[in-house]
Amino acid sequence: MSSVVAPEKPTPNAMVPKEVELILVKEQNGVQFTSTTLVTPPQTNASGEEERETWGKKIDFLLSVIGFAVDLANVWRFPYLCYKNGGGAFLVPYLFFMVIAGMPLFYMELAVGQYNREGAAGVWKICPIFKGVGFTVILISLYVGFYYNVIISWALFYLFSSFSGELPWVHCNNTWNTPNCSDWADNSSVSDIYKATPAQEYFERAVLHIQDSNGIDDLGRPRWQLTSCLAVVIVLLYFSLWKGVKTSGKVVWITATMPYVVLTVLLLRGVTLPGAIDGIKAYLSVDFLRLCDAKVWIEAATQICFSLGVGFGVLIAFSSYNKFSNNCYRDAIITTSINSLTSFFSGFVVFSFLGYMSYKHNVALDKVARDGAGLVFVIYPEAIATLPGSSVWAVIFFIMLLTLGIDSAMGGMESVITGLIDEFKFLHKHRELFTLFIVVATFLISLFCVTNGGMYVFTLLDHFAAGTSILFGVLIEAIGIAWFYGVDRFSDDIEEMIGQRPGRYWRLCWKFVSPCFLLFMVVVSFATFNPPNYGSYMFPPWANMVGWCLAMSSMTMVPLYAVYKLCTLPGKLCNRLAYAITPETEHHLIENGEVRQFTLQHWLVV
Repeated sequence: MSSVVAPEKPTPNAMVPKEVELILVKEQNGVQFTSTTLVTPPQTNASGEEERETWGKKIDFLLSVIGFAVDLANVWRFPYLCYKNGGGAFLVPYLFFMVIAGMPLFYMELAVGQYNREGAAGVWKICPIFKGVGFTVILISLYVGFYYNVIISWALFYLFSSFSGELPWVHCNNTWNTPNCSDWADNSSVSDIYKATPAQEYFERAVLHIQDSNGIDDLGRPRWQLTSCLAVVIVLLYFSLWKGVKTSGKVVWITATMPYVVLTVLLLRGVTLPGAIDGIKAYLSVDFLRLCDAKVWIEAATQICFSLGVGFGVLIAFSSYNKFSNNCYRDAIITTSINSLTSFFSGFVVFSFLGYMSYKHNVALDKVARDGAGLVFVIYPEAIATLPGSSVWAVIFFIMLLTLGIDSAMGGMESVITGLIDEFKFLHKHRELFTLFIVVATFLISLFCVTNGGMYVFTLLDHFAAGTSILFGVLIEAIGIAWFYGVDRFSDDIEEMIGQRPGRYWRLCWKFVSPCFLLFMVVVSFATFNPPNYGSYMFPPWANMVGWCLAMSSMTMVPLYAVYKLCTLPGKLCNRLAYAITPETEHHLIENGEVRQFTLQHWLVV
């Protein structure tokens, strides 16, 4: 068999070049037959580069962004913050910061990714000296993946444990329980710091095996049960990402919509429980005097910064696969609104069950209300265990946690993969292998979090990987786009895409309000820093040093790359600076002395 490929004759109306593949098949009797097939080569743009992949459907993009932004924190943090900070009054600072910072920054990232059609590092062709911030957010997303996948593996472990006639965290007569184990029936045990509930001991002693470790310097070997669950999570992530947005866009149809179905089912069940209404009333109770406390405003600002997922490079990566004319403004409004409404809605689900727990055990609501992993792996499972058909409800709940976690983990991984393959073009042809390399590397690092002392590693990563560093990254990103690239030029780009120039409100937020907000948050983050701890365990000084090195390793990418860029460009310092802060598409103007950033008008225009 032989094959010949010949170009098709051009036709006036041909939109895409095609080739004719001639396959000659020789029969045994000497007669030859010819088979002809039209082959369409990859589409290329005017510059001869291969066209960028795009989302299969617009809804794939929206579900991916919503799935990333709506994660476990919407369930385990926002409701508790509302309850602790004045109930419904907390919505005042929350919505205020959403309008002046959350939405503008979200819109900014979607627009810059869609216009430049590059990942978090590649978009900085608009101002090359700031490319370091692209590597900053890529590193942060990678660091978060080291421990975020572990949360999903915990949920998977609980899911497998739920397939039993009696849930294993119901009683104190298991091999992992201690004499301190006591259920809620004895009210005095609730206030006794030496007592623990069956659900608490199940999480810490049966799942984490933290009793077998003396601290972060005594990790032990990875637990095979959690390692197996972690491996399943990594396999799911790989096969969701290996083909790009064509596959991940289909996965989110399940992972982004399932939590809403489950939350609705749980709410319908929760409001029928005794005490549920009292819990919801406590969630919504309005105490405007709490707004006089600066800490309430700081917590609202912090929640906005982290709940929308700005600064992880995910929004830039996702929007870079959009069509050029996609209405990113409308997408920003829709997705940020859905994220906030989901947080508010989940509070009804959480506090209906917390109210039930408070009623059932005759204790104050603040004895059962908490945030973080303790809510979804201790309090909520304990509440579910008291319901008829508890195993079914447990399966439903942990499926929701899995889907909440998976699509957020997919977003973080996509940020790393897209950001690096766009920066190093040779990786485009090897996306599947590179994706495998990233997920395997993540798996190997995550093994430290599934050891006996893994919770200490998890706590350290959670405390340092994406705290101050993510705020710093978004601050530099906002300055680079709004000030150095120019808010007027950025507005021109948006008008070119959607046919509508951003209003003065958005331009003022990008140039003044959002950067000031972020600068304030960075200062507050440093000023209010507290060393991490897990319960009564305080981390040794060397562990805190490792944590700060982790945080600084991402932040230092900004100055290091800026110095590298200035040192590698030719010419005098002034000329090098001009090239470093001028968009690559305007480098030819520098020779004529036309540098917009060297004019006063560039810095004053809004």
